[in-house]
Amino acid sequence: MNIRLVLAFVVLGVASLPCALAEGPTRFTVTVEGKGPDVVLIPGLASSREVYAAEVKLLAPHYTLHEVQVNGFAGAPAGVNAEGPLLAPIVEELHGYIAAKKMHPAVIGHSLGGLLTLMLADKYPGDVAKMMIVDSLPFYGLVFNPAATVEMVKPQAEVMAGQMMAMPDDQFAAMQPALVGAMVKSPEGVKAVTASSIASDRAVFVRAMLEDLATDVRPDLSSIKTPAVLLYPVDPTVQKDTAAVTGLYANAYRTMPNMKLVRVEDSRHFIMYDQPGVFDEQVEAFLKPL
Repeated sequence: MNIRLVLAFVVLGVASLPCALAEGPTRFTVTVEGKGPDVVLIPGLASSREVYAAEVKLLAPHYTLHEVQVNGFAGAPAGVNAEGPLLAPIVEELHGYIAAKKMHPAVIGHSLGGLLTLMLADKYPGDVAKMMIVDSLPFYGLVFNPAATVEMVKPQAEVMAGQMMAMPDDQFAAMQPALVGAMVKSPEGVKAVTASSIASDRAVFVRAMLEDLATDVRPDLSSIKTPAVLLYPVDPTVQKDTAAVTGLYANAYRTMPNMKLVRVEDSRHFIMYDQPGVFDEQVEAFLKPL
C-alpha cells in the first residue's frame, strides 16, 4: 500500500476517535473504586477528592465511584490548568470521560463541583442520569447580594483576586484557618480543608474562584430537565434569619424543573464534615433508585 495512504488512514482513524479515548483527561485525575452503577464525585474549590472519603467507604460495596480531583487543587500538579480558562475545559473533559466510559452516571458535586455538574447537565443533557448539588448556587455572587449580577461582582472579585495573589505564602497560610472556620464547624474538617487550601496552586485557586464568580447558569436552568437534589446548610449561630437562607436557594433555583431542595440543619458549607450522618442518609436516598 502507498505509504501516503497508510499515513492518511492512521491520521484519519485517530482523528475520528473521541478526544477522551485518544488522550484521556488532562484537567483532572480520577480514582475509581467499587462495583455497581456509576457515580461521579466532584469536589469543590481547592478541595481534594478526600472530602468524599466517608462516602467512598460507605458506597463502594454497591457503586462504582469515579472520584475526580482537579489538577492544581489540594497539592495536585497544575499541569495544563496552570494557564487559560478552567471551568469550560473541565466540563468538556468530564463529558469526554463519561463518553469514553460509556456510562450514564449519577453525579454529586460540592461547591464549585456543583457548578461544574450544572454546567455539564446544561451542555450535555444525556451525560447525567441525576445529580446532587451540595451547597452550590447557579451564580455564586448571590451570596454577597441577592440582586447581584456578574458585572456588579466583577470589580470586587478582581480586587480580591489581586490581594490573594500578592499575599506572601506564610500570610496566606496563616489566614486560612479563620476563613475555613466560616465554612466548616467540625475541627477535623477545618484541618482537612485548611490543608487542602494551603496545598493548592495559588494561581489555579484564584483563577477558578474568578471564573466561578463570572459564571451565571440561571438563564439556562429552565432547560435543565435532569432530576436533581440540592442540599443546602443552615447554621443559626451565624445565620440569624434562616428563612432568608432558604429563600436565597429557592429563588436561585426557582426556574429549574425536577429540582428538590433539602435543608440540612446545624451545618456550614462542608456538610459532609459537619453533618456526616445526615449527608450519608441523603446520598444513599439519592442513589437508591439508580
